[in-house]
Amino acid sequence: MANFPKKLQRKLEKRKQENALRALPEPQRLIDFSSNDYLGFAKKKEFSIQAANLLEEFDVLKNGASGSRLLTGNHRLYKKLEDFLASYHRSASALVFNSGYDANIGFFSSVPQRGDLVFYDELIHASIRDGIKMGNANAFKFGHNNLEDLKLSIERILNTTDGKSEIYVVTESVFSMDGDSPDLKVFLNFCKEHGYHLIVDEAHATGIMGNGRDLVSGLGIEDGVFARIITFGKALGNHGAAVLGSSTLKKYLVNFARSLIYTTALSPHTLASILSAYQYLELRGINERSKLQENILFFKEKVKVLNLANDFIESDSAIHCMIIPENEKIKQVSKNLQKDGFDVKAIISPTVKKGRERLRFCLHSYNTDKEISGALSSLKNLIG
Repeated sequence: MANFPKKLQRKLEKRKQENALRALPEPQRLIDFSSNDYLGFAKKKEFSIQAANLLEEFDVLKNGASGSRLLTGNHRLYKKLEDFLASYHRSASALVFNSGYDANIGFFSSVPQRGDLVFYDELIHASIRDGIKMGNANAFKFGHNNLEDLKLSIERILNTTDGKSEIYVVTESVFSMDGDSPDLKVFLNFCKEHGYHLIVDEAHATGIMGNGRDLVSGLGIEDGVFARIITFGKALGNHGAAVLGSSTLKKYLVNFARSLIYTTALSPHTLASILSAYQYLELRGINERSKLQENILFFKEKVKVLNLANDFIESDSAIHCMIIPENEKIKQVSKNLQKDGFDVKAIISPTVKKGRERLRFCLHSYNTDKEISGALSSLKNLIG
Protein backbone atom coordinates (compact mmCIF):
# COMPACT_ATOMS: atom_id res chain seq x y z
CA MET A 1 0.00 0.00 0.00
CA ALA A 2 1.24 3.51 -0.82
CA ASN A 3 2.76 5.60 1.99
CA PHE A 4 0.43 8.04 3.72
CA PRO A 5 1.68 11.66 3.55
CA LYS A 6 3.45 12.74 6.76
CA LYS A 7 1.71 16.13 6.83
CA LEU A 8 -1.68 14.44 6.88
CA GLN A 9 -0.54 11.97 9.54
CA ARG A 10 0.55 14.87 11.76
CA LYS A 11 -2.87 16.50 11.41
CA LEU A 12 -4.53 13.27 12.51
CA GLU A 13 -2.18 12.99 15.47
CA LYS A 14 -2.95 16.57 16.48
CA ARG A 15 -6.69 15.84 16.46
CA LYS A 16 -6.07 12.76 18.58
CA GLN A 17 -4.01 14.73 21.12
CA GLU A 18 -6.82 17.31 21.38
CA ASN A 19 -9.34 14.49 21.95
CA ALA A 20 -11.15 15.73 18.85
CA LEU A 21 -10.57 12.82 16.47
CA ARG A 22 -13.79 11.86 14.70
CA ALA A 23 -14.90 8.34 13.78
CA LEU A 24 -18.00 6.94 12.13
CA PRO A 25 -20.32 5.55 14.84
CA GLU A 26 -21.82 2.08 14.82
CA PRO A 27 -25.65 1.92 14.78
CA GLN A 28 -27.10 1.42 18.25
CA ARG A 29 -30.57 0.70 19.56
CA LEU A 30 -30.87 3.73 21.84
CA ILE A 31 -33.63 6.22 22.55
CA ASP A 32 -33.23 8.84 19.85
CA PHE A 33 -32.21 12.31 20.99
CA SER A 34 -29.71 12.94 18.19
CA SER A 35 -31.27 12.50 14.74
CA ASN A 36 -32.81 15.27 12.63
CA ASP A 37 -35.94 13.17 12.04
CA TYR A 38 -38.01 15.67 14.02
CA LEU A 39 -41.44 14.44 12.86
CA GLY A 40 -40.61 10.74 12.51
CA PHE A 41 -41.11 10.82 8.75
CA ALA A 42 -37.96 8.80 8.03
CA LYS A 43 -39.66 5.84 9.72
CA LYS A 44 -43.06 6.01 7.96
CA LYS A 45 -43.34 2.88 5.81
CA GLU A 46 -46.44 4.20 4.02
CA PHE A 47 -44.30 6.72 2.17
CA SER A 48 -42.61 3.87 0.29
CA ILE A 49 -45.97 2.67 -0.99
CA GLN A 50 -47.03 6.19 -1.98
CA ALA A 51 -43.70 6.76 -3.73
CA ALA A 52 -44.11 3.55 -5.73
CA ASN A 53 -47.58 4.67 -6.82
CA LEU A 54 -46.21 8.04 -7.95
CA LEU A 55 -43.48 6.35 -10.01
CA GLU A 56 -46.11 4.29 -11.82
CA GLU A 57 -48.37 7.31 -12.31
CA PHE A 58 -45.56 9.30 -13.92
CA ASP A 59 -44.13 6.29 -15.75
CA VAL A 60 -40.58 6.78 -14.47
CA LEU A 61 -39.86 3.23 -13.36
CA LYS A 62 -36.07 3.31 -13.40
CA ASN A 63 -33.44 3.07 -10.68
CA GLY A 64 -31.37 6.15 -11.46
CA ALA A 65 -31.64 9.52 -13.17
CA SER A 66 -28.99 8.42 -15.74
CA GLY A 67 -27.29 11.80 -15.97
CA SER A 68 -27.17 15.40 -14.80
CA ARG A 69 -30.32 17.51 -14.96
CA LEU A 70 -28.96 19.39 -17.99
CA LEU A 71 -28.44 16.12 -19.87
CA THR A 72 -30.78 13.17 -19.29
CA GLY A 73 -31.61 13.38 -15.59
CA ASN A 74 -34.37 16.01 -15.53
CA HIS A 75 -37.19 13.46 -15.34
CA ARG A 76 -40.86 14.47 -15.04
CA LEU A 77 -41.01 14.30 -11.25
CA TYR A 78 -38.66 17.29 -11.00
CA LYS A 79 -41.24 19.66 -12.43
CA LYS A 80 -43.97 18.11 -10.27
CA LEU A 81 -41.89 18.60 -7.10
CA GLU A 82 -40.56 22.07 -7.92
CA ASP A 83 -44.02 23.37 -8.84
CA PHE A 84 -45.35 21.97 -5.55
CA LEU A 85 -42.50 23.48 -3.51
CA ALA A 86 -42.98 26.92 -5.05
CA SER A 87 -46.69 26.84 -4.24
CA TYR A 88 -46.39 25.29 -0.77
CA HIS A 89 -43.56 27.55 0.40
CA ARG A 90 -45.08 30.60 -1.31
CA SER A 91 -42.19 31.32 -3.63
CA ALA A 92 -41.99 32.36 -7.27
CA SER A 93 -39.83 29.31 -8.05
CA ALA A 94 -37.92 26.39 -6.59
CA LEU A 95 -34.80 24.60 -7.76
CA VAL A 96 -33.98 21.16 -6.30
CA PHE A 97 -30.39 20.21 -5.44
CA ASN A 98 -29.00 16.83 -4.36
CA SER A 99 -28.41 17.96 -0.75
CA GLY A 100 -28.37 20.99 1.50
CA TYR A 101 -24.58 21.06 1.15
CA ASP A 102 -24.86 21.09 -2.65
CA ALA A 103 -27.49 23.84 -2.54
CA ASN A 104 -25.38 26.08 -0.33
CA ILE A 105 -22.07 25.65 -2.14
CA GLY A 106 -23.85 26.04 -5.48
CA PHE A 107 -25.61 29.22 -4.43
CA PHE A 108 -22.85 30.97 -2.50
CA SER A 109 -20.06 30.09 -4.92
CA SER A 110 -21.95 31.50 -7.91
CA VAL A 111 -24.32 34.30 -6.83
CA PRO A 112 -22.13 36.84 -4.96
CA GLN A 113 -19.67 38.23 -7.54
CA ARG A 114 -16.15 39.58 -7.37
CA GLY A 115 -16.32 42.92 -5.58
CA ASP A 116 -19.58 42.03 -3.81
CA LEU A 117 -19.78 41.79 -0.02
CA VAL A 118 -21.21 38.91 2.01
CA PHE A 119 -21.99 39.41 5.71
CA TYR A 120 -22.77 36.19 7.54
CA ASP A 121 -23.73 35.25 11.08
CA GLU A 122 -20.68 33.94 12.94
CA LEU A 123 -22.50 30.64 13.67
CA ILE A 124 -23.60 30.02 10.08
CA HIS A 125 -23.43 26.42 8.80
CA ALA A 126 -20.16 25.03 7.42
CA SER A 127 -21.70 24.43 3.98
CA ILE A 128 -22.41 28.15 3.60
CA ARG A 129 -18.87 29.03 4.69
CA ASP A 130 -17.50 26.56 2.15
CA GLY A 131 -19.66 28.02 -0.62
CA ILE A 132 -18.52 31.54 0.19
CA LYS A 133 -14.87 30.41 0.14
CA MET A 134 -15.37 28.91 -3.32
CA GLY A 135 -16.70 32.21 -4.67
CA ASN A 136 -15.00 35.52 -5.45
CA ALA A 137 -16.86 37.90 -3.13
CA ASN A 138 -15.37 39.33 0.04
CA ALA A 139 -16.96 37.94 3.20
CA PHE A 140 -17.22 39.18 6.78
CA LYS A 141 -18.88 37.69 9.85
CA PHE A 142 -21.05 39.52 12.38
CA GLY A 143 -22.02 38.67 15.96
CA HIS A 144 -24.57 35.92 16.38
CA ASN A 145 -28.11 37.27 15.80
CA ASN A 146 -26.69 40.75 16.41
CA LEU A 147 -28.17 43.34 14.06
CA GLU A 148 -26.20 46.19 15.61
CA ASP A 149 -22.93 44.39 15.00
CA LEU A 150 -24.05 43.74 11.40
CA LYS A 151 -24.72 47.45 10.93
CA LEU A 152 -21.32 48.38 12.31
CA SER A 153 -19.58 45.76 10.15
CA ILE A 154 -21.25 46.99 6.98
CA GLU A 155 -20.53 50.63 7.80
CA ARG A 156 -16.88 49.86 8.53
CA ILE A 157 -16.36 47.92 5.30
CA LEU A 158 -18.29 50.33 3.09
CA ASN A 159 -15.98 53.14 4.23
CA THR A 160 -13.16 51.30 2.45
CA THR A 161 -15.02 50.62 -0.84
CA ASP A 162 -16.50 52.61 -3.71
CA GLY A 163 -20.03 51.81 -2.46
CA LYS A 164 -21.02 49.99 -5.67
CA SER A 165 -20.92 46.45 -4.26
CA GLU A 166 -24.00 44.26 -3.99
CA ILE A 167 -24.43 43.30 -0.34
CA TYR A 168 -25.72 39.91 0.81
CA VAL A 169 -26.74 39.25 4.42
CA VAL A 170 -26.84 35.59 5.42
CA THR A 171 -28.47 33.95 8.44
CA GLU A 172 -30.46 30.87 9.48
CA SER A 173 -34.02 30.58 10.72
CA VAL A 174 -32.96 27.99 13.32
CA PHE A 175 -29.28 27.56 14.11
CA SER A 176 -28.21 23.94 14.17
CA MET A 177 -25.78 24.22 17.08
CA ASP A 178 -27.69 26.63 19.35
CA GLY A 179 -31.30 26.00 18.34
CA ASP A 180 -32.13 29.71 18.49
CA SER A 181 -33.48 32.11 15.85
CA PRO A 182 -32.80 35.69 14.74
CA ASP A 183 -35.51 38.34 14.51
CA LEU A 184 -35.97 37.90 10.78
CA LYS A 185 -38.45 40.76 10.42
CA VAL A 186 -35.95 43.21 11.89
CA PHE A 187 -33.15 41.89 9.69
CA LEU A 188 -35.38 42.09 6.62
CA ASN A 189 -36.50 45.65 7.34
CA PHE A 190 -32.87 46.68 7.63
CA CYS A 191 -31.98 44.97 4.34
CA LYS A 192 -34.97 46.47 2.50
CA GLU A 193 -34.15 49.95 3.78
CA HIS A 194 -30.65 49.77 2.29
CA GLY A 195 -31.24 47.60 -0.77
CA TYR A 196 -29.35 44.58 0.60
CA HIS A 197 -30.18 40.93 -0.23
CA LEU A 198 -31.28 38.71 2.68
CA ILE A 199 -30.66 34.96 2.42
CA VAL A 200 -32.09 32.54 5.00
CA ASP A 201 -31.12 28.90 5.47
CA GLU A 202 -34.31 27.17 6.63
CA ALA A 203 -32.85 23.68 7.12
CA HIS A 204 -34.05 23.17 10.71
CA ALA A 205 -37.35 25.01 10.23
CA THR A 206 -38.53 23.31 7.04
CA GLY A 207 -41.71 21.32 7.66
CA ILE A 208 -42.00 22.48 11.28
CA MET A 209 -42.43 26.24 11.52
CA GLY A 210 -44.96 28.37 9.67
CA ASN A 211 -47.71 25.73 9.76
CA GLY A 212 -45.36 23.11 8.34
CA ARG A 213 -43.68 25.38 5.81
CA ASP A 214 -40.76 27.41 7.19
CA LEU A 215 -40.13 30.41 9.43
CA VAL A 216 -40.08 32.98 6.60
CA SER A 217 -43.52 31.77 5.46
CA GLY A 218 -44.76 31.80 9.04
CA LEU A 219 -43.77 35.45 9.34
CA GLY A 220 -45.32 36.33 5.99
CA ILE A 221 -42.12 37.90 4.63
CA GLU A 222 -41.56 35.64 1.61
CA ASP A 223 -41.62 38.44 -0.94
CA GLY A 224 -38.84 40.40 0.77
CA VAL A 225 -36.30 37.59 1.15
CA PHE A 226 -33.90 37.17 -1.77
CA ALA A 227 -33.45 33.42 -1.29
CA ARG A 228 -34.33 30.60 1.09
CA ILE A 229 -32.62 27.21 1.31
CA ILE A 230 -34.95 24.42 2.43
CA THR A 231 -33.92 20.82 3.04
CA PHE A 232 -35.66 17.45 2.97
CA GLY A 233 -33.21 15.48 5.10
CA LYS A 234 -34.50 16.63 8.46
CA ALA A 235 -38.24 17.03 9.27
CA LEU A 236 -39.20 15.60 5.86
CA GLY A 237 -37.25 12.42 6.56
CA ASN A 238 -35.74 12.23 3.08
CA HIS A 239 -32.74 13.61 1.18
CA GLY A 240 -32.11 16.67 -0.95
CA ALA A 241 -32.76 20.41 -0.80
CA ALA A 242 -34.07 23.35 -2.80
CA VAL A 243 -33.36 27.03 -3.30
CA LEU A 244 -36.49 29.19 -3.22
CA GLY A 245 -36.48 32.57 -4.95
CA SER A 246 -37.38 34.43 -8.12
CA SER A 247 -37.66 32.77 -11.52
CA THR A 248 -34.63 34.80 -12.61
CA LEU A 249 -32.59 33.42 -9.70
CA LYS A 250 -33.58 29.89 -10.73
CA LYS A 251 -32.50 30.56 -14.32
CA TYR A 252 -29.19 31.95 -13.07
CA LEU A 253 -28.47 28.93 -10.85
CA VAL A 254 -29.27 26.50 -13.66
CA ASN A 255 -26.57 28.25 -15.69
CA PHE A 256 -23.91 28.90 -13.06
CA ALA A 257 -24.34 26.66 -9.96
CA ARG A 258 -21.69 24.03 -10.55
CA SER A 259 -22.99 21.66 -7.86
CA LEU A 260 -26.21 21.41 -9.90
CA ILE A 261 -24.69 21.35 -13.37
CA TYR A 262 -21.93 18.80 -12.87
CA THR A 263 -23.58 16.03 -10.85
CA THR A 264 -25.96 13.17 -11.56
CA ALA A 265 -29.55 14.13 -10.75
CA LEU A 266 -31.54 12.60 -7.90
CA SER A 267 -33.28 9.32 -8.69
CA PRO A 268 -37.00 9.29 -9.51
CA HIS A 269 -37.63 7.32 -6.32
CA THR A 270 -36.01 10.04 -4.19
CA LEU A 271 -38.28 12.73 -5.64
CA ALA A 272 -41.34 10.50 -5.31
CA SER A 273 -40.47 9.92 -1.66
CA ILE A 274 -40.09 13.68 -1.04
CA LEU A 275 -43.47 14.33 -2.67
CA SER A 276 -45.07 11.60 -0.54
CA ALA A 277 -43.69 13.19 2.63
CA TYR A 278 -44.97 16.63 1.61
CA GLN A 279 -48.42 15.28 0.77
CA TYR A 280 -48.63 13.75 4.24
CA LEU A 281 -47.25 16.93 5.83
CA GLU A 282 -49.84 19.08 4.07
CA LEU A 283 -52.85 16.89 4.88
CA ARG A 284 -52.03 15.21 8.20
CA GLY A 285 -48.74 16.58 9.51
CA ILE A 286 -50.41 18.78 12.13
CA ASN A 287 -50.53 15.81 14.51
CA GLU A 288 -46.75 15.30 14.46
CA ARG A 289 -46.04 19.04 14.61
CA SER A 290 -48.35 19.47 17.61
CA LYS A 291 -46.75 16.56 19.44
CA LEU A 292 -43.29 17.97 18.74
CA GLN A 293 -44.28 21.32 20.22
CA GLU A 294 -45.69 19.59 23.29
CA ASN A 295 -42.40 17.73 23.75
CA ILE A 296 -40.39 20.95 23.40
CA LEU A 297 -42.46 22.61 26.15
CA PHE A 298 -42.22 19.51 28.37
CA PHE A 299 -38.43 19.34 27.88
CA LYS A 300 -37.97 23.00 28.80
CA GLU A 301 -40.13 22.67 31.90
CA LYS A 302 -38.25 19.56 33.03
CA VAL A 303 -34.93 21.41 32.57
CA LYS A 304 -36.19 24.12 34.93
CA VAL A 305 -37.44 21.63 37.52
CA LEU A 306 -34.03 19.94 37.58
CA ASN A 307 -32.23 23.31 37.91
CA LEU A 308 -30.34 22.80 34.68
CA ALA A 309 -31.62 25.86 32.82
CA ASN A 310 -28.57 28.05 33.46
CA ASP A 311 -26.37 25.72 31.41
CA PHE A 312 -28.81 25.38 28.48
CA ILE A 313 -28.90 27.79 25.55
CA GLU A 314 -32.36 29.38 25.30
CA SER A 315 -34.31 27.76 22.47
CA ASP A 316 -37.91 27.28 21.36
CA SER A 317 -36.96 24.90 18.55
CA ALA A 318 -36.40 21.14 18.54
CA ILE A 319 -32.68 21.66 19.27
CA HIS A 320 -31.54 22.15 22.88
CA CYS A 321 -27.91 22.37 23.92
CA MET A 322 -26.20 22.21 27.29
CA ILE A 323 -22.76 23.81 27.47
CA ILE A 324 -20.14 21.57 29.10
CA PRO A 325 -16.64 22.86 28.21
CA GLU A 326 -13.75 20.56 27.27
CA ASN A 327 -13.88 17.79 24.70
CA GLU A 328 -12.85 15.03 27.07
CA LYS A 329 -15.50 15.91 29.67
CA ILE A 330 -18.38 16.31 27.22
CA LYS A 331 -17.52 13.07 25.40
CA GLN A 332 -17.55 11.19 28.70
CA VAL A 333 -20.96 12.59 29.67
CA SER A 334 -22.33 11.61 26.26
CA LYS A 335 -20.85 8.12 26.57
CA ASN A 336 -22.45 7.64 29.99
CA LEU A 337 -25.83 8.83 28.73
CA GLN A 338 -25.58 6.27 25.95
CA LYS A 339 -24.81 3.58 28.53
CA ASP A 340 -28.08 4.60 30.19
CA GLY A 341 -29.85 4.07 26.85
CA PHE A 342 -30.11 7.66 25.59
CA ASP A 343 -28.54 8.69 22.29
CA VAL A 344 -27.40 12.23 23.10
CA LYS A 345 -24.41 13.40 21.09
CA ALA A 346 -21.45 15.48 22.23
CA ILE A 347 -20.61 18.40 19.94
CA ILE A 348 -16.90 19.03 20.35
CA SER A 349 -14.42 21.63 19.14
CA PRO A 350 -13.50 22.44 16.40
CA THR A 351 -17.13 21.93 15.26
CA VAL A 352 -17.97 24.56 17.89
CA LYS A 353 -15.67 27.09 19.53
CA LYS A 354 -13.28 25.83 22.19
CA GLY A 355 -14.98 26.34 25.53
CA ARG A 356 -18.44 26.07 23.91
CA GLU A 357 -18.57 22.28 23.65
CA ARG A 358 -22.05 20.98 24.34
CA LEU A 359 -24.54 18.15 24.64
CA ARG A 360 -27.05 18.47 21.81
CA PHE A 361 -30.58 17.18 22.41
CA CYS A 362 -32.73 16.82 19.27
CA LEU A 363 -36.39 16.39 20.17
CA HIS A 364 -38.93 14.51 18.09
CA SER A 365 -42.66 14.02 17.85
CA TYR A 366 -42.20 10.37 18.86
CA ASN A 367 -40.24 10.98 22.08
CA THR A 368 -42.35 10.22 25.17
CA ASP A 369 -42.54 12.15 28.42
CA LYS A 370 -40.93 9.16 30.13
CA GLU A 371 -37.99 9.20 27.70
CA ILE A 372 -37.45 12.95 28.09
CA SER A 373 -37.66 12.77 31.87
CA GLY A 374 -35.33 9.78 31.93
CA ALA A 375 -32.68 11.43 29.77
CA LEU A 376 -32.65 14.65 31.78
CA SER A 377 -32.69 12.85 35.13
CA SER A 378 -29.76 10.73 33.97
CA LEU A 379 -27.93 13.90 32.92
CA LYS A 380 -28.59 15.49 36.30
CA ASN A 381 -27.13 12.47 38.08
CA LEU A 382 -24.05 12.44 35.86
CA ILE A 383 -23.07 16.07 36.32
CA GLY A 384 -23.97 16.22 40.03
